[in-house]
Amino acid sequence: VQVVQSGGGLVQPGGSLRLSCVASGFAFSRLKMRWHRQAPGKARELVASIDASGGTTNYADSVKGRFIISRDNAKNTVYLQMNSLKPDDTGVYYCNIPELVFWGQGTQVTVCS
Repeated sequence: VQVVQSGGGLVQPGGSLRLSCVASGFAFSRLKMRWHRQAPGKARELVASIDASGGTTNYADSVKGRFIISRDNAKNTVYLQMNSLKPDDTGVYYCNIPELVFWGQGTQVTVCS
């Protein structure tokens, strides 16, 4: 099992970023996927989840209306589109396969002016 994350970086408040997580080594299209984040000094929290087909998504209240999780099963990739970013969104974002208890390497997102 392997996942490779990309797309983090530094952005000003109000800006946008898109995170990607490319997976391999398992039946990607059969498993739900999640994005978590961990801010400095805080516990890791669930940000968004998507079911295997992509038909059902869920979001933390703090990101509803701003973030969009999606997936392309043909490309074994899950995305997190982050819009209207706030300084509180700063942290390391992790791609997660809950049924395999597997985590990506994390990617840093920093929102500041």
